[in-house]
Amino acid sequence: VQLQASGGGLVQPGESLSLSCAASGSVDGFNIMNWYRQAPGKQRELVATITGGGSTNYADSVRGRFTISRDNTKNTVYLQMNSLKPEDTAVYYCNTDRLFYRDSYNFRRRVDDAWGQGTLVTVSS
Repeated sequence: VQLQASGGGLVQPGESLSLSCAASGSVDGFNIMNWYRQAPGKQRELVATITGGGSTNYADSVRGRFTISRDNTKNTVYLQMNSLKPEDTAVYYCNTDRLFYRDSYNFRRRVDDAWGQGTLVTVSS
């Protein structure tokens, strides 16, 4: 059971990019999902959050430009990033506080604080 982030790449300022984070394996749902980012030489920062009920919250630096969403049927969370700026350049990580899965006996198990491997977003002209 793991989280797999994808969708990063190189774009020019003002362009858009969409990130995905899919939970693979015998996944049986997840709770709060977050997107973090870490720029070179900086601390990791929380970018966006979505609860199980769909409530969202954003860092001030991305509010109005980024949109987080989730598809519980696909165990996937998305981050739509518009009007990208050079300062958005970072490795983006997805994270969930609780990831649920079924073990080989079909018992529901939980992984706390699960992280994806990160995907690099570079915004440059």
